[in-house]
Amino acid sequence: MACRFLATLAAFLLMFLSACGGLRKAGQEPSPAFAAFVEDNFDALFQWNPSLATAQGFHQYDGRLADLTELAHARRIDLLKGLLGRVQAFRAGRLLPDEAIDAEILEGQIRAELLELETLATWKKNPVPYISLPGHAVHLLMKREFALPSERLRSVVARLHAVPAVMAAMRANVTNPPKEYSELAVRVAEETVRFFREGVMEWGQRAAGLDNRLQKQFEVANSLAASSLEESARWLKAELLPRSKGDYAIGAEGFRKKLLYEEMVDVPLEQLLAIGEARLERDYKDFVETAREIDPKKTAAQVMKEISGKHPGERDLVASARDTLEGLRRFLAEKQIVTVPSEARPLVQETPPFARIGIFAAMDAPGAYETSGAEAFYYVTPPEASWDAARRQQHLRLFNGPLMQIISIHEVYPGHYLQSLYQREYPTRTRKLVSCATNAEGWAHYAEQMMVEEGYGGGDPRVRLAQLQQALLRDCRFLVGIKLHTQRMSVEEGARVFVEKAFQEPANAYEEARRGTYNPTYLAYTLGKLQIQELRLDYRQAKGAAYSLRQFHDDFLRQGAIPIKMVRRILLPGSPASGL
Repeated sequence: MACRFLATLAAFLLMFLSACGGLRKAGQEPSPAFAAFVEDNFDALFQWNPSLATAQGFHQYDGRLADLTELAHARRIDLLKGLLGRVQAFRAGRLLPDEAIDAEILEGQIRAELLELETLATWKKNPVPYISLPGHAVHLLMKREFALPSERLRSVVARLHAVPAVMAAMRANVTNPPKEYSELAVRVAEETVRFFREGVMEWGQRAAGLDNRLQKQFEVANSLAASSLEESARWLKAELLPRSKGDYAIGAEGFRKKLLYEEMVDVPLEQLLAIGEARLERDYKDFVETAREIDPKKTAAQVMKEISGKHPGERDLVASARDTLEGLRRFLAEKQIVTVPSEARPLVQETPPFARIGIFAAMDAPGAYETSGAEAFYYVTPPEASWDAARRQQHLRLFNGPLMQIISIHEVYPGHYLQSLYQREYPTRTRKLVSCATNAEGWAHYAEQMMVEEGYGGGDPRVRLAQLQQALLRDCRFLVGIKLHTQRMSVEEGARVFVEKAFQEPANAYEEARRGTYNPTYLAYTLGKLQIQELRLDYRQAKGAAYSLRQFHDDFLRQGAIPIKMVRRILLPGSPASGL
C-alpha cells in the first residue's frame, strides 16, 4: 500500500512528538474535563471490579470483592450509560489528538461492557466467573510482594469473608446455562476448594507469622470461604448441571458488535470467514510440505505425532519451559529484533489450579501501576491428578521440545512478557489500562511466525512445523468461534476441526472447541497477526530506506495494547484504514 510523502513526513513528526511527551495542537491545551472523565471511568471500573484494581497496582481496593448481585449489575448498567453519554459529548467537541484516540477507545470499551451486561447478559448464564473469582482475587494478594505478608493477609481475610455473598449471587443469577459452562464450573469449583484448603491455608499461616490473633481470624475466614465453595460445588454438580440446557451462541449481531466494540474491527462475517478459510488452507499446505521435508515417508499427522512423542515428564514441565528463555532473549539482541527495556526475568511456575480451564500456558505480568510487586509469572499447566494415563500423555505431548519453544516465544520473548515491559512507556492512562485481544494476542501470535522467519531455530524444520501447528490452531479458533456462535456448530463438531486441521490431540481439541463457547472472538490471535503484518508492510513503505524491523517493533509496543486501528492512526497518520 503506497503512502505519499506528506503522510510519511506526518508519521515522522507524530512519532517525534509522541517521544517528547505526547501530541498537542498549537494553541490548544489538554482538557481538564476529559482528564476528570478518564479518572471517573476507571475509578468506577475498579469499584465494580476490585480484583482488576489489585492486578493493575491500585491497592486501595485490596480488601474488597466484587458485588455481583442483580441489583449491582443494574447499577453498573445505569452508570455505564451515563459514562457513554459523557464520552460521546467529548468526542463531539474539541480534543487533542491523544485525547481523541483515548475517547474513541473508551467509547468502544463502554459499549462492549454494556453489550455484555445488558444484551448478551452472560452473568445470567455463566457460573464460571462467579466460582473462579474467589481464587483469582485471593491469589492476586498472595503472589506478589507489594506489601508485607501480614498486611496482604488482612486484605485476604476481608475478601474471604465476602466469598459467601458471591456464591449466593451465582445461585440467584444463573438459571439455565449451557451445559458446557456448568461442566467447566464444576471442574473449577473442585480445584478452587482444593486451592483454599491447601494452598491458601499454607500461605496464610506462614503470612500470619507470630500474630496469633491474625492467624485465628484468617483460619476462621478461610474455613468459611472454603465451606461456601464446597457447598457451591455440590450445588453446581447436583442441581445446576442437570438442568443446564441453555444456548451459548451469541448470534451474528452479537458477534459483530462484540468485535466492533472490543477490537474496532467492522469486517462483515462473510468476509471474515473467507479470510479465515484462506489462511487455514495456506497454513495447512505449508504444514504438510514442512512435514514432508522432515520425513517424506510419513503423513503430516504421523510426523507431528513422532515429534510430540518426545516431551518432558510432569515433574520436568516447569524446568523445560524455563530452559527456553535465555536463548530467546539472546536471539532478540543478536538479530536486533526488538529492544528489551528491562533486565527483569519472569518466574516459571505451574498454573494455579483454579485458573487451568482451557489454558495450557499463560503469562501473568504486573499491572502498569504496580510499583512494588514486580513479579511476573510464566505459567505452564500440568496434567490434572484426576485424569487417566492416556489423557495425561495427550496433554504432555503439547509440550514437546520444538513446540515449547514456540509457546515461550508467545508467552515471554518477544510475546506477552516483553509487551508488558513496555507498559510504563504507554503515553496515557487509558492506554496503560486498556488491553484488546487483537493487539495483545495478535502481537504474541505474530511474534511466533516473525521469529522463525528471522531465523530462530536455525532452519530446523521441526521448529517451523511447531510454529505452523500453532498457526493452524489459531486459524481453527478463527473459524470455529464464528461458526459456534453464528452457524449452530456444536462443540463436538468444532473439536473435529481442531483434530483434522490443527493436528491436535482429541482431549486438547475438545478443550479448544469448548473454549470458543465462552470466548467467542478468539479469532483475535490470527486476526491481530494479520493486522500487524499489514501495518508492518505499510510502515516499511512509509519509512523507505530508514526502515528497520526493530524500530517498527519498538514503535508498535510503545503505543499500548490498544486496537490496531488506533496504532495505525498513530504510526501512519493519514494512512487508509486497514482492510481487516
